[in-house]
Amino acid sequence: MEEQRVLLAEDDKNLGTILQSYLIAKGYPTDLCVNGEEALTKFNENTYNICILDVMMPVKDGFTLAKDIRKTDKVIPILFLTAKTLQEDKLKGFEVGADDYISKPFSMEELLVRMKAILRRVSDSQPVNKTNIYNIGDSTFDYNRQILTTEGTDQKLTSKEAELLKLLCEKINEVLDRSEALNKIWLDDSYFNARSMDVYITKLRKYLKADSKIELINVHGIGFKLVVNG
Repeated sequence: MEEQRVLLAEDDKNLGTILQSYLIAKGYPTDLCVNGEEALTKFNENTYNICILDVMMPVKDGFTLAKDIRKTDKVIPILFLTAKTLQEDKLKGFEVGADDYISKPFSMEELLVRMKAILRRVSDSQPVNKTNIYNIGDSTFDYNRQILTTEGTDQKLTSKEAELLKLLCEKINEVLDRSEALNKIWLDDSYFNARSMDVYITKLRKYLKADSKIELINVHGIGFKLVVNG
């Protein structure tokens, strides 16, 4: 199996070194950076499978770093480490493209479990020998490439956006239950995960707005429906 390489950005050198050593011992080659600027340079110079970013860092904070990474890579998973527990900060993390969020203090075992879950989900979202192309309205959604094309314009989707749109495409003009989507993509249907899913629904609605034949609507208290006319 191909090695899964990790970019770790953590300004606490002691914690960063411990995490780096732990991940390497578990079979994950890990590059450690102590600020966001250094991490962005490393990211642009190398190929990684996942980014683990501390939120509060000097020079460039984790949220800004994630935005910069997303400018060139819409797909790579991002997991935030933070001492912050405010829900607003967590939602901000998802808005800039995070796949998961873990609050300090945390156990290294918990971090590893979450990281493995993300990597497994990404791997499972890239099936072999399946076309997975959906024609909806005047748009085309290529799930394997994670690209939504409308009127010749391509929109690259993040992993979670692609997974969510795939579930909606599989139930065109039918209701996608919130709990079903949460359990399949987020692995549990907690209130916090439900709020983060709403962020992704808003993004998908924005992308789909360019196609007048498509409408993504909320079905109050139940879920969402991808309505396609024609």
